Amino acid sequence: MENQFGINTLAIHAGEAPDPATGALVPPLHLANTFFLGSAEEGAAIFAGEKAGYVYSRWGNPTVDILQTRVAALENAQAALATASGMAAISTALLNVVRAGDHIVAAKAIYPSTFHLMQSELHALGIATTFVDATDARNIERAIQPNTKVIYLESPGNPILALCDLRAVAALAKSRGITTICDNTFATPINQRPLDFGIDVVVHSATKYFGGHGDAVGGVIAGSREIIKRCADEPLRFFGGILAPFNAYLILRGIQTLPLRMERHNANAFAVARHLEKQHAVKWVSYPGLESHPQFALAQKQMRGFGGMVCFELHGGLDAGAHLMNAVKLCSLAVSLGDTRTLIVHPASTTHSVVSRAERESQGVTDGLVRLSVGLEDVDDIVADLERGLD
Repeated sequence: MENQFGINTLAIHAGEAPDPATGALVPPLHLANTFFLGSAEEGAAIFAGEKAGYVYSRWGNPTVDILQTRVAALENAQAALATASGMAAISTALLNVVRAGDHIVAAKAIYPSTFHLMQSELHALGIATTFVDATDARNIERAIQPNTKVIYLESPGNPILALCDLRAVAALAKSRGITTICDNTFATPINQRPLDFGIDVVVHSATKYFGGHGDAVGGVIAGSREIIKRCADEPLRFFGGILAPFNAYLILRGIQTLPLRMERHNANAFAVARHLEKQHAVKWVSYPGLESHPQFALAQKQMRGFGGMVCFELHGGLDAGAHLMNAVKLCSLAVSLGDTRTLIVHPASTTHSVVSRAERESQGVTDGLVRLSVGLEDVDDIVADLERGLD
């Protein structure tokens, strides 16, 4: 289907067909835990992998399958696998590749929970991680060890929106036989498709832009059929981080409007970023679509749009951050991102408070940093709300 239609069409139709029982155009919500296997011979064939069929929703579910097919089409992947959350997607993708004694090279400026997973949980399992400034592929190359199995990227990265040269890193990894994984949550496949640049695996928090309405938690992995099958047969099945069918249903509904929503997120965020650059209370603004972004040229090469995330540094540090959080009225002080509404957060006192100050600052998360998930409201209203806070 991906060879026939554009991305707007795929967002609505990929993976769907009229329900054979009723003709319903909206896919049914399959809440069943277990499925009838037919005869003893048919059941044996399904378990042996000789016949397609559903057994148990931890192993596969029809509603979840539609979501997986749709995300694979959007990411130009051979296959995809839905999970219970973005972190379930990340941990499943990693545990599909690494074992005790293996090594990961990871971008330094990444989602704090991913950082914790690697630094603490995987470390306890005997899996080491070296964190580097991944904006320069040479730093990644220098960190590679004989036992390196994964290079892990976020681009744009959370929260400072640093970019990684996906093509350069993919070429480096392939020359060494290393698997590349990229978190594409901030960009979405509407703005960027890492697999097209040679990246092996893409992960998403489907909670964010895919769902888009702040009412469903989920995650997705996309890549080759071989990689996705290994993820499904081993870490996902036995660690059990499966996506609930109802959440899959909600995320499917959200994806239908993803291209339209991203157009508005992109436009609003660009306008807000340009406005913030003019404010005296703001030291600097990071947005890949601004010419002031240090990797603006790279953004032009590998992104079709620049996303709904903006971050900026306030004069005045922690006190200024707290003041802005308390002063805004339209912007909601809340974690997460990709919602229809604008969300604002002060990472130093919230999302990155679990990271040591030294580590936080090494990632670029300073005391006055503010992360803004620009929503779909009238942009003049968003700007006016921020101005009140900045004044």
